[in-house]
Amino acid sequence: MSFLRRRAATPAGPDFDVLAMDPGDWPGNLGAGLLPAPDGSCQGVFLRYDLFGGRGPAMIIGNLPEGSPARDTAEGEIPFEVAQLLIALENDEEVTVTDVEDVPVMQGDNLLIVRRLKLSETRISCVQFDRSDNVLVTIASWDRPITDDLYALLKPLPAELFQQG
Repeated sequence: MSFLRRRAATPAGPDFDVLAMDPGDWPGNLGAGLLPAPDGSCQGVFLRYDLFGGRGPAMIIGNLPEGSPARDTAEGEIPFEVAQLLIALENDEEVTVTDVEDVPVMQGDNLLIVRRLKLSETRISCVQFDRSDNVLVTIASWDRPITDDLYALLKPLPAELFQQG
């Protein structure tokens, strides 16, 4: 994925391109969150897509660069994005990863090795893949399967979307 690379300048937001669905392509509400480090650098970005009219998100897409503490999970522990989805849905059930399967998926001309995480809460779908710039992308979806056509909708979002102003 050669179009995904670190930016040379340090913006007020993340210093890496954020891969997600364009907010203009999504008919519901969109929220974005930055994970700050103590030094002020950005340790990740997650986008919350809400199709349920304010009753909770349908999907969370996270972008976590190499070294982000949110990437560190123990065996069986859910990814950060799944935890955020559960919090947003006010679901306090204990959820664990029960199985992981690697699946090859094409995104345009690029081959992704996607990890499909099976969770103890079967209404959550979750996939992860690593980009060429070592950013981990995680997609967590509530009550909707994640199909291969979703990857065609993913694109780098403009840096201006994350500028503080």
